[in-house]
Amino acid sequence: MHIITRKRLNEFAEKHPDTKSALQNWYRQAKKNEFKSFAELRKTYGSADQVGKLTVFNIGGNKVRLIAAIHYNRHIIYIRAVLTHQEYDQGKWKE
Repeated sequence: MHIITRKRLNEFAEKHPDTKSALQNWYRQAKKNEFKSFAELRKTYGSADQVGKLTVFNIGGNKVRLIAAIHYNRHIIYIRAVLTHQEYDQGKWKE
């Protein structure tokens, strides 16, 4: 998958260094796959959830929420936000 943009992962990891390795693992795993559907993605990321048109990944033992728009037909993941569990629960990302 082509991931746009890794910059969001790096910026989050700078603010929260304890999440860096988990975010790197997610990136490597996503990059090497070419998911054709949400069902196929769930085989790799069992805790991923569909929220409207977005996919929410739980990363780092539930510390991080990565919100992405995935275009399976074009093999692209657009990272919309990377949030702490607390930031995610506030729900501002839905706006």
